[in-house]
Amino acid sequence: MFAKLIVDIANSNVDRLFTYSVPEELDVRTGHRVLVPFGRSNKPTEAFVIELCEEYEADFSVKSVIRTMEPYPALLPEQIELAEWIARAYHCTLCDALRLMLPAQLRGSRVKEKTVRTVSIAPGADCGQIKAGMLKKDGTPRSPKQTEVFELLEKVGAPMSVADLNAYIPGAGAAVAALLKKGVITEHGFVTFRSPFAGAPERDVPPELTPDQKRAVDSIENGSAGDVFLLHGVTGSGKTEVYLNAIQKALDEGGGAIVLVPEISLTPQTTDRFRSRFGDTVAVMHSHLSVGERYDEWRRLRLGKARVVVGARSAVFAPIENLKLIVIDEEHEPTYKAEGTPPYSTDEVAIRRVRLTGGKLVLGSATPQLISYLRAEKGAYKLIELPERINGIPMPEVETVDLRSEFLSGNNSIFSRKLADDLKKCVGSGEQAILFLNRRGYSSHGECRACGFVFTCPHCDVALTYHKFDDTLRCHYCGYSARVPKKCPSCGSEYIKYSGVGTQQVEEQLKKLIPNVRCLRMDTDTTGGKTSHRDILDAFVRGDADVLIGTQMVAKGLDIPGVTLVGVVYADASLFHSDYRSGERTFQLLTQVAGRAGRALKGGEKRRGLVVIQTNAPNHRAVQLAAKHDYKSFYKLEIDDRLRTLFPPFSVFVRALFESENEKHAAENAAAFAEKAGAALSDALKENDREILFISNGPAPIKRRENEYRYSVIIKLARTKHTSSAINALWKLADGFRVDGFRGIEINPNDML
Repeated sequence: MFAKLIVDIANSNVDRLFTYSVPEELDVRTGHRVLVPFGRSNKPTEAFVIELCEEYEADFSVKSVIRTMEPYPALLPEQIELAEWIARAYHCTLCDALRLMLPAQLRGSRVKEKTVRTVSIAPGADCGQIKAGMLKKDGTPRSPKQTEVFELLEKVGAPMSVADLNAYIPGAGAAVAALLKKGVITEHGFVTFRSPFAGAPERDVPPELTPDQKRAVDSIENGSAGDVFLLHGVTGSGKTEVYLNAIQKALDEGGGAIVLVPEISLTPQTTDRFRSRFGDTVAVMHSHLSVGERYDEWRRLRLGKARVVVGARSAVFAPIENLKLIVIDEEHEPTYKAEGTPPYSTDEVAIRRVRLTGGKLVLGSATPQLISYLRAEKGAYKLIELPERINGIPMPEVETVDLRSEFLSGNNSIFSRKLADDLKKCVGSGEQAILFLNRRGYSSHGECRACGFVFTCPHCDVALTYHKFDDTLRCHYCGYSARVPKKCPSCGSEYIKYSGVGTQQVEEQLKKLIPNVRCLRMDTDTTGGKTSHRDILDAFVRGDADVLIGTQMVAKGLDIPGVTLVGVVYADASLFHSDYRSGERTFQLLTQVAGRAGRALKGGEKRRGLVVIQTNAPNHRAVQLAAKHDYKSFYKLEIDDRLRTLFPPFSVFVRALFESENEKHAAENAAAFAEKAGAALSDALKENDREILFISNGPAPIKRRENEYRYSVIIKLARTKHTSSAINALWKLADGFRVDGFRGIEINPNDML
């Protein structure tokens, strides 16, 4: 038997199959990770078995597999096929793609199975004689602890963990060691799973579906293998219950399911909901798990002990056999686009995976990506609508406040009069509010009022953000921080002003507005701990705080019944970015955060929630149509503009990025690539080269980051039947363009910064 394998080295020079013989005593199957001698030095190297064959012709002797890394194949056959597709689609090595399927710490054996140490009475031991020998002449125990441990083990009659013995008998460790040395008890061990969950979930009773929900579930159930459904439901319309019912049907058929959420902050609440329905068959995968927990959750899935996984982007690769369903909740979120290697799009990977397994894909959102809704209109996706909230709860009332008028009338506060009054009423009546501002810190930048000097990062071309709680200036790109100077480093003036508003300042000003208010803040400054997201949300749901202040973490998918008021402190933070998606993303954020208000019955009464949006651009369509909860009108206007101006999805952006500590080198490399790209595209498109809309090169919007200058080449291509040929020509050019600091090319990157 011979194994064809990929060595676990992400280098294009070894991105091919190598053949090794398999010793008769080894059970090696497709998908196994194995250790093999590799290279001239025969260094033991990990590898992935891609296929097996019985014959192999060669005029030299092949090396042998040393051993398997696990007793079972780490990769499913479909995962190998998926990795091969990823390598082609995202132009990476097969090794890079295969690594996506496994916990990173599995490589190099950096994580081990957890073994629980247990002890029991030695086989054949005469308990009466042993206990008699443990007594003094006067009948008292020679060692009370040893006697107590032995008698407990005798009473239980089964192995006990040393941890449990210590719980029953404090300080039992030394007694256990002494009894082991005497040979009257024996030590065992068994492999267990580290759990990220605290206790067993309370099981819920599935509610009766609304007619719209039932139609949605039936549509998914009656779909064909490989179908993609776009579940467009307003906020609070019960999309999660549709997911739960669809998953139950997948489980009833003996299959499994993957549920993806965009933010780690959603994972605890979402996981609780799914565990309440499906119990211990649910696993969770996200970056805040410990290394051991992540490995054990992966192992539970691979061994079939869990059949449903809830997690962030990377959970799309979870090792679930007989995968029947993938759900991507809040499918519009940009976090579903990976920025590393390979730069995959989660929805594209999910589509490919359900086609390989014969499963179905459900994309859910109140504000779908424009391209998703366009595909649904054209029939590529099957559209399912949930147009109303469950229980007849009305959509929240939305009022916009023109901050320009507030300023001209003498109000310099970050709270408009309207929002200030509504906050006081909300807190005074015992209800809860959410304040949303997509900017952390206290102030966005500091400057000298005498000379205009702006405090910028010494490593990046960005202004430092002022954090008042520890009196520091921080860079949110590279992590640089410095104490706030007393004087301007340029002119020596003491008149330093901090401009802009961050979540810390919102918290401070709220406490001045309502002195006794109880508030919590949820941003990356407060959620660094492993359980921070859960702790903050649990406290808010319990009613321990009146107001939750946060960045976009609080805008996505949270279902908190007590919230009747949502305030958008400043709606324009994402509106005027130099990105063609700024209007779309602002509409999505405003609609999503508005949907957190008034999601439950209050004292049996269907009360309408209230949303106050503060903005300097009250007439912008993203603001106006979000206030009306009118996705379809926004979609129609925005997609028509994209078509008229040939922006995605009617065109494709390609970006090549060059970084160097030497600015001249970065600029010259970008210019050289732009020139070669023009020639390569002309050759590939020939008489269709008018489809090249433009090629430009120059400094990236953030010219310097982490001490490296950044220059980019931006290429815009009309989307036609020739687009694939053009992109393949650029990939080929990128492969051969070997210069230091070239970061490769990206197709439609998440942002151009």
